[in-house]
Amino acid sequence: MVFSSGFSLKKEQIFFEEYIDASMYCVCGFSYGAIKAFEYVKEQLTCSKRVDRLQLFSPAFFQTKDAKFKRLQLMGYRKDQDKYLKDFTDLCFYPHAKKDTEHCETNVSELEELLNHEWDIEELKTLAKKDVKIEVYLGGKDKIIDVERAREFFLEVATVTYIKDANHFLQIT
Repeated sequence: MVFSSGFSLKKEQIFFEEYIDASMYCVCGFSYGAIKAFEYVKEQLTCSKRVDRLQLFSPAFFQTKDAKFKRLQLMGYRKDQDKYLKDFTDLCFYPHAKKDTEHCETNVSELEELLNHEWDIEELKTLAKKDVKIEVYLGGKDKIIDVERAREFFLEVATVTYIKDANHFLQIT
């Protein structure tokens, strides 16, 4: 199993243990890591490597947000990176109690990539045609992404698990 971490995070797969398929043919990603996991699977299939399952946990989905929202996010990050990351992590856990997370170094280009990524339905369909089972997990109380639009989008190509009272980390109380 390959796991790609979310923006500024590392080792957060513990939050998803109950959902992760630990098979060596499974690729998983959380939030920003979902983008990286998707790219990794496309690359593996190009090299004729086997991938059976792609699991996307709260995939970064900002294609419904306008340019002003994205610009404000970048300005906040550039102004005070530590405050931005603290506020971001707090919002990831909302409305539940914050849990300990490990962080890694980040940069503005990663945030730009996350905010500007456009999921391509045709590329996802291509993966599905190559027998990659796509699973998407979304929390109904997620304050980071546009959950409803993500749900509508991914339903066309994936099994979508919607956890009504869960946050971005899919945590419920």
